[in-house]
Amino acid sequence: MPSQSMDEYNQIEPPPSFVALFASPTGHKLLEPMSTVRQRYELCEDLAQALTEQASVHLFKSGAREPEVLEKMELALTTEESPVTATEAKWVVTRLAELLGWEPH
Repeated sequence: MPSQSMDEYNQIEPPPSFVALFASPTGHKLLEPMSTVRQRYELCEDLAQALTEQASVHLFKSGAREPEVLEKMELALTTEESPVTATEAKWVVTRLAELLGWEPH
C-alpha cells in the first residue's frame, strides 16, 4: 500500500465549481494533476477572501452598485500581471460575491 504524506490528508478539497475549470469538455477527466488544481484553488480562494474588504470599501466610497464593483474586480483580475487566468478570475469574482452575500456577477 503506497504511503501518503500528512499533507495529502490535510489538503482542502476544491469545490466542484472550481474543479470544473480544469476538467475536459465532457467533465470526466482532469486536464491538470489534482495537486495543481488544489494549488490554484488555494490561490483563488485566498484572493477572493482578500478582496472582500476592498470590494466593500469600494462599494461604500464610490457609490457604485454591487454588479459594477464585481465587474471592476474581474477586469482588474484579467490584466496581464494577474496571478490568475481569465477563467479563474470569473470564479474568484463569483466566490467574492458569495462571501459578501451579493448577487453573482
